[in-house]
Amino acid sequence: MGSPSSSGFYLSRAVALLLAGVVAALLLALAVLAALYGHSVRAPPSEPRVPGVPDSASSPPFGQEETQPTPKSGSAPERAATTSSSDWRPPGPWDQLRLPPWLVPLHYDLELWPRLRPDALAAPEVRFSGRVNITVRCTAATTRLLLHSLFLDCERAEVRGPLPPGTRAGAAGRVPVDNVWFALDTQYMVLELGEALQPGARYELQLSFSGPVFADIRQGLFLNVYADQGERRALIASQMEPTFARSVFPCFDEPALKATFNVTLVHHPVYVALSNMPVLSRSEREDVNGSRWTATTFHTTPRMPTYVVAFAVCDLDFVSRTERGKEIRIWARKEAIANGNADFALNITGPIFSFLEDLFNISYPLPKTDLIALPVFDKHAMENWGLMMFDESLLLLQPSDQLTEKKATITNVVSHEIGHQWFGNLVTMDWWNNIWLNEGFASYFELGVVDSFNPRLPRNEIFLSDVLHVILGQDHTLVSRAVSTRVGNFTDTKEINELFDLFTYYKGASLARMLYSFLNDRVFISALKSYLEAFSYSNADQDDLWRHFQMAVDAQRAVVLPATVKSIMDSWTHHSGFPVVTLNVSSGVLRQEPFYLGKVHNQTLLGPSDTWIIPILWIKNGTTQSLVWLDKSSETFPEMRVSDSDHDWVILNLNMTGYYRVNYDQLGWKKLKQQLEKDPKAIPVVHRLQLIDDAFALSKNNYIDIETALDLTKYLAEEDEIVVWRAVLVNLITSDLVSDASNYDMYPFLKKYLLKRLKSIWNTYSTIIRENVAVLQDDYLALISLEKLFGSACWLGLEDCLQLSRELFRKWMSRPEDVIPSPIRSMVLCYGVALGSDEEWDFVFNFYTNTTEEEERIQFVYAMSCSRDPWILNRYLEYAIIVSPFAFNETNVIETVAASEVGRYIAKDFLVNHWQAVSERYGPHALVSLMYTIGRTISTDSQIAELQQFFSSMLEEHQRLAAQARLQSTKNENLDHRKRSARIAAWLRKHT
Repeated sequence: MGSPSSSGFYLSRAVALLLAGVVAALLLALAVLAALYGHSVRAPPSEPRVPGVPDSASSPPFGQEETQPTPKSGSAPERAATTSSSDWRPPGPWDQLRLPPWLVPLHYDLELWPRLRPDALAAPEVRFSGRVNITVRCTAATTRLLLHSLFLDCERAEVRGPLPPGTRAGAAGRVPVDNVWFALDTQYMVLELGEALQPGARYELQLSFSGPVFADIRQGLFLNVYADQGERRALIASQMEPTFARSVFPCFDEPALKATFNVTLVHHPVYVALSNMPVLSRSEREDVNGSRWTATTFHTTPRMPTYVVAFAVCDLDFVSRTERGKEIRIWARKEAIANGNADFALNITGPIFSFLEDLFNISYPLPKTDLIALPVFDKHAMENWGLMMFDESLLLLQPSDQLTEKKATITNVVSHEIGHQWFGNLVTMDWWNNIWLNEGFASYFELGVVDSFNPRLPRNEIFLSDVLHVILGQDHTLVSRAVSTRVGNFTDTKEINELFDLFTYYKGASLARMLYSFLNDRVFISALKSYLEAFSYSNADQDDLWRHFQMAVDAQRAVVLPATVKSIMDSWTHHSGFPVVTLNVSSGVLRQEPFYLGKVHNQTLLGPSDTWIIPILWIKNGTTQSLVWLDKSSETFPEMRVSDSDHDWVILNLNMTGYYRVNYDQLGWKKLKQQLEKDPKAIPVVHRLQLIDDAFALSKNNYIDIETALDLTKYLAEEDEIVVWRAVLVNLITSDLVSDASNYDMYPFLKKYLLKRLKSIWNTYSTIIRENVAVLQDDYLALISLEKLFGSACWLGLEDCLQLSRELFRKWMSRPEDVIPSPIRSMVLCYGVALGSDEEWDFVFNFYTNTTEEEERIQFVYAMSCSRDPWILNRYLEYAIIVSPFAFNETNVIETVAASEVGRYIAKDFLVNHWQAVSERYGPHALVSLMYTIGRTISTDSQIAELQQFFSSMLEEHQRLAAQARLQSTKNENLDHRKRSARIAAWLRKHT
């Protein structure tokens, strides 16, 4: 998806941080549906047969399907297939998450018939029926047959065979099916057979089934209802990864069980059907009501796992081009195609394919590629072979997107999904514990693609800002996980879904980048070519990959490693967290220790098995030095010592390619501070960024004093790189600082200190904003950094920033077609409302009510909460929660208001009189979340007691108990923050 939702699902940075919450919601929905499903598939004791299992021994040919499948009568079989009459079952293979190895699928003949009609879009439910014939090879004698099935009603189950070579299943004998039942918790359909299958023989499983098309979750077969050209329309698409194919058709739903697929989709003639392969034929089908449908059959696929099987039934349009003889089509809403919104994606897709084909020297094996822009796909993307799917926000480029990072985002997401055509589709991991091989390498090759398209882009700074900074902030010893987990650690599919997180995507990409850094381009690409060729149309695990890297290393002499590739990389992939590498520049002693949140004394002891094998690329006085390795807890490197010379300094982790943070002794930090103040340009941009990022992270977690980190900021008047300024401002102007009144004693000193240094960088970008902001459209780092610079300058009270906000807001009010520049739009809207009156607030509100685009509506919701007038905020809450509660669906409005210093008190007062309305609108859980928002600055037990008393009548007992622990933890964190803030304030007083 794409990067954290491209198994490639793609996740934007914001979405990646929300992934855990989305997974939780999805699992809740699954639990509810599973409970309902349990009632539908378990017949009462008086009903001995599976609903819909026909008595006929023959398999009706595809094409004679009724509108709603009904049981067929006929001659009685030798043994009736019965369903279990009790929830109890004996222990057996159905208790395991993994399928038993008795059967290997070879081929699926699959037909699906979703009942989607353009004239019945208001129908409360859309269902589908289907048939599948699965050819399998038996590897061990068995009278039980297990395959995956979820939310499906089985209407017929037959087994044919053994199949003589070249013989059709219809001519083969029938294996009696005595009973069909479902193990709901492990998602199996179990066929109890009247006689054993023979090892080495082939059989055909013939199943008819039906199931729901999901409307509210994007998994299995799901529905999108959307507007296009002024009309209400609908489409059906699929999402199989990781374990949702079983909710579309009974199958062997594991990544190693690859097979070929013949697919037929039956659909209304107004729609077009898409699948992995090109269309083979179309025919007409008539249902029992006489309605005519179209049956579209597709060519046979290569061997592939079930999770990349894909379908779409839609009324979309497309643009196309040919790349190296293969057709590429981008499908989207008709108005989007007519407006040219798919042109950018079309123009980059072919060259990306060609780049990766040339890089790996392996041609893309399918004859076509379709990319479909779905109106609703939860900001995800999916790499289905031949039919990639994207949320349209990640594939379509609007005219207003020119001044955003949207081009880079689309390029990254498309590159990620195309990378999966090799890493994931052609070569697939054996099991989900190695999903990082798919996601990590696809994420890493986004970099290579972007670099090939625009080599002037600062790829190291981009990777550090977008990927490494994010994952290092989440990954730490004790509470994170390793990217590669043991197969036996999985007990249910929930744990598989949870693997699609930042560790799989971002840590995986970071480790691939580190591997590249200590090899070289030739060895790295040679190993990957060998790996891809050896396991094409097959499966591999990470040891297979390391073996091919070792072969590439052994075949040359330029790269010498201190251990095998497996030993080096296993120390990272099987290890949670990451190390802190500390250099004493006086002695040259280098040591490693795990990174802990809030390190405490004596928390650094490492055993031999706890160390990482760390590649140390480094520079001394601006010159790149030879690679060294730290493979024990400490070691001395005399060449890393520095002299008393003012020009002598060392920086470890060249280009931040290693997955670790770097600490120095006091002299080491002092040397770097002096160099920054004397000649900051002597230190490359990526390392100025690294120094700020590492120093503040280490100080926050007790590895160094906060004063050491602050000392690095003295030079900032000379810093002209906005991405470095962004790192500084993110660390100094935090959300806690902005919203906590107790920090106001620090504010005047911070304001004076930063504005003095901010003047130059502000003048540069304010001039660009006023004169020609379009020059920034290809400056990715500026586009992602400008919002923080602008918002910080205004919060610090820089008059020119406030004036510019007024100018741009007033210009927009007088001429709404003059769009506020996208990078600073949120800040301008917020300060326009904050500095204005009810006139400005009402103007934003009117735009909100007349806008359908979700991202804009979210910006307006937050902007309206920026007002500093209590009566306006109270009116906002009354309208959003009482007067018109369902007009504001994008976010929890009361939490948004409560996040500001003024709004916190308004929200609290509002709750006194309207807590029941708040609970009804957002649910009881929202009250707990709101309590944490209101109480985010508590620092005493009496404040906790007051808050608990305030909320006592609103919360259930179990919520009050959980809140007590959470608030106590918040209090302790705030006390630590205030100690830190006091030290920052003291340092600022001294240096202003």
